[in-house]
Amino acid sequence: MSIIKQPVFRLIVLSLFTLASPVLAQETVSVTGANSNQNDWNPVWLGDGRLLFTRAFHPENIGGTSDRGDIWMIEKDENGKWREAIHRADLSTSGYDLALGMPNVITLLVFHEEGNGNRGIHEYAKFGRDWNYRRRLEVPKIDQFSGLVSGSVVDGKLIFLSGETPDSMGNEDLYVFELVFGITWSEPINLGTVINTFGQEVSPLFDSKTQRLYYSTNNRPDAEGKDVYVALKTGESWQDWSNPIRWDQINSAGSESGLAIIAENEVVWGSSQNSGGFFDLRSFATEVELDIPSDFEPALRRSLARESADISAPEKSVTYLTEEKIKPISPKIMVGKPEIGLFLDSVQLESKPLVWIAVDAKEKIKLDFTVEFMSKKNPVTFSKTDSILYADLLSKGVDEVKVSSPGYFPFTFSTDELIVDQPNIALLAKVQKGQSIKLEKVAFSRGTAEFEGLDTELALKELSTFLLENKELSVRIHGHTDSSGDPGLNKALSLDRARAVRDYLVDLGVEFERLRISGWGGTRPIASNATEAGRQKNRRVELEVQ
Repeated sequence: MSIIKQPVFRLIVLSLFTLASPVLAQETVSVTGANSNQNDWNPVWLGDGRLLFTRAFHPENIGGTSDRGDIWMIEKDENGKWREAIHRADLSTSGYDLALGMPNVITLLVFHEEGNGNRGIHEYAKFGRDWNYRRRLEVPKIDQFSGLVSGSVVDGKLIFLSGETPDSMGNEDLYVFELVFGITWSEPINLGTVINTFGQEVSPLFDSKTQRLYYSTNNRPDAEGKDVYVALKTGESWQDWSNPIRWDQINSAGSESGLAIIAENEVVWGSSQNSGGFFDLRSFATEVELDIPSDFEPALRRSLARESADISAPEKSVTYLTEEKIKPISPKIMVGKPEIGLFLDSVQLESKPLVWIAVDAKEKIKLDFTVEFMSKKNPVTFSKTDSILYADLLSKGVDEVKVSSPGYFPFTFSTDELIVDQPNIALLAKVQKGQSIKLEKVAFSRGTAEFEGLDTELALKELSTFLLENKELSVRIHGHTDSSGDPGLNKALSLDRARAVRDYLVDLGVEFERLRISGWGGTRPIASNATEAGRQKNRRVELEVQ
């Protein structure tokens, strides 16, 4: 019997508040130093006491709070305790970055999805405790992988990857690439219908010694959210697997995804059980014997071939969504986005309205909000904001969408950052004493205090409007540079840039007395100055509530 690939579309809704408290046989705890108010997941064990993971939408990411994932690192101290996480700007871009692991003792493979949508697997060489970029691997069809991409490298000869491709059964499927020679790899091989379903399969980790595959799925009868399952490879083909078994020891009423087995009695994994729908890294509170499923039963492998009848018809024909066609399934996660989902099986939509959700960046509570649409050329208005299509924004020349909530700094999306098949999550920082935000779109000509680009002027006009609407606020404007050049000149330049921002705001009507300035030069870096990416992050202007 063959499996027909039905078109699958998802409507994501917020479920920050419905996760139950799990009851597990062993107590689990958040991994010290590795968890933030954002999404932390995909642990990769390097050995030598170090572990990499991906952190989404963190202010210190290269792309700031709109960055879907940079690579961070934690390491153990002399007592075996985890230190605070360190941002690895040398392994990160302004897009989505995911460590896959080390094929040998001096090489690390990293998946990058850059802001322009360019996807690839790249090789870095170890240099002391740092990494130097080497080259991009030749991995066929890697540009076709979208959705929640995750994976791992095994013995330097196999790369396991999850993602949505034209050949996927529904959402993300699991695939394997085999090394051909040098840096050239085979085309992706689907792991078959024993593993892959019409739901979502992610975070594959294969142990070549035991032939066990660890992965997460939200589409098995006993799954609670996205759970970790284990299957045994039973034959020569990559479609030959035992029936997967749920790993009850680490699963909870939340979702689990991403796994690093550090030792026989230590494992780290990603979980949303205590984080309001965002992933944290967790482990057992004390050393325990890992109760990994082992009582495997053979499974019947089904064909991946599509039925020939009616499959050639376009998948995105017009069908309107009705309530009867929606059936709830287990949650789905996109990096940095709260979990939740509805599964629209065999439903086709011509288009869906854009959806925004505002969330307190620290407390992860849902906020009431308003949406404004801005254009660099002409004023933009819509009679209704809850049924706008992406095409509507393009037709009216919308450049930015601003999400605002009383008592919070507004969050701005550029039009090309918006997504149409899931909510656009605005993480809003609360306006309170000591709160700092980076003025992401304020740029200067190199080595000067002169503003550069229309985006800078638009950002400062938005800031002036916010300050004029919140007249009780006083703020300090902090200027920063990288460490290149003369420290004295850097400090003067950073102060001049802070002054330029203040003067512009005063010209727009903000009272001079509410605006203080500081220039710190390169004395307060937020990233390594050893790389251009890190230096770019350090050249910034911040706003602090007084």
